[in-house]
Amino acid sequence: MQTKRQIEQLLASAGIRPNKRLGQNFLIDLNLMQLLIASADITNGDIVLEVGCGTGSLTQGLAERAGCVLAVEVDNRIAEIAQKQLADRQNVEIINADILKNKNTIDPAVLDRLQSFRKKYQGRLLLVANLPYNTASPVVLNLIAGARIVDGVYVTIQKEVAERMAAPSNTRHYGTLSILLAATGSVKIIRVLKPSVFWPQPRVDSAMVAFVRSPEKVSRIRDMELFSRLVSLFMQHRRKMLKACTKFAAGELTQIDNWPGIFQKCGIDPTNRPEQISPDDYIAIANLCAK
Repeated sequence: MQTKRQIEQLLASAGIRPNKRLGQNFLIDLNLMQLLIASADITNGDIVLEVGCGTGSLTQGLAERAGCVLAVEVDNRIAEIAQKQLADRQNVEIINADILKNKNTIDPAVLDRLQSFRKKYQGRLLLVANLPYNTASPVVLNLIAGARIVDGVYVTIQKEVAERMAAPSNTRHYGTLSILLAATGSVKIIRVLKPSVFWPQPRVDSAMVAFVRSPEKVSRIRDMELFSRLVSLFMQHRRKMLKACTKFAAGELTQIDNWPGIFQKCGIDPTNRPEQISPDDYIAIANLCAK
């Protein structure tokens, strides 16, 4: 793993500086890197996806424990630095790409490589990363309810996003992210991080967060895609009553013609607002819609 001085030297030797637009704030506290890795309890059978690997500092520590590490870096110049730093690591592959094809889709090349690794390694698939602020929420959402599902998420992110991940219902930060995470597993904020542990320093606090997927919780959901769409429908109109939100239904949700009956069967007051509804209640609504 690399100190601040080492990262500065690597960038300077390539004639580049951190790109604020890409959210390049490098984690420079080596103890916190070790804490993040230890929290994930990585074994040599696990596949680790790292998004925003930067110069490969955290990647080095991950490679010492994981079966393999797929590191994704959007900046081609920094990806080249990481390639050189990790050239001797046979279990590391670096992809120079944007992890997101679009807001709702992980890059197909990344999904293909993860699928290939699944054939060789029988352990968990984990997201362990110092996530760039500008991609944190969509990356996590896609990896807990998208085409490729991770077993655990261990990341440093903006504190506000961490609060959204862990928020209970009827609170300011409660939303799509917190509902999907609570419905499929458990979230824990490990530690709040001050700007000084990053270089360059961000203007806001960050947090280290862990999410563990629960197969038992997931098994309660009849149709994950429909569940995700339903939660998104209601939370996009969180200030309206539930019965009013249904008027904005799109896609397969337009086929639901008995919303009052569904709310009644679930014991939910249709005049409540979406932010008042628990993840369990959203599951109940989605399961009835799936029938």
